[in-house]
Amino acid sequence: MNTGSDRGANESAADESAVPATEATEGAEGAAETPETPHVSKAPAFIKARRGLHLSWQVGVFVVGLAVIGAGVAMLVLPGPGWVAIFAGLAIWATEFAWAHLVLRWTKRKVTEAAQKALDPKVRRRNIILTSVGLVIAGALIGFYLWKYGLVLPWNLKDQ
Repeated sequence: MNTGSDRGANESAADESAVPATEATEGAEGAAETPETPHVSKAPAFIKARRGLHLSWQVGVFVVGLAVIGAGVAMLVLPGPGWVAIFAGLAIWATEFAWAHLVLRWTKRKVTEAAQKALDPKVRRRNIILTSVGLVIAGALIGFYLWKYGLVLPWNLKDQ
């Protein structure tokens, strides 16, 4: 149903009665597929007013986002919240670039789907079983190492 202010009251009432039953009872799928507004730059108006200044703003946003993503990639192997920094850099890019906005929206959807899937009882049971098996195997390997070599670090071993 369109409730735009450009329509008169008589037109609105006539159009509502003509809505097919399938559209009136549309479920969550129809609500999720509503068209979104096009991506618009979040730069202040005085920056968007001048092309050169806006281009400089976009370069600055790109460089800052790239630096945050680079730090996030480094934190994947170093201590720190790597994935959080990567998503933060993507969010910085999404303020200015439509392609980054689409990638961020896709990522949010996939993370939400994974979280919902992880809450499924069958998946949780499988994850608990796999974690338990992994811990038993790790315990067996540690026990074997301690039985064979005792409490000696590997770099302090002499030829035995």
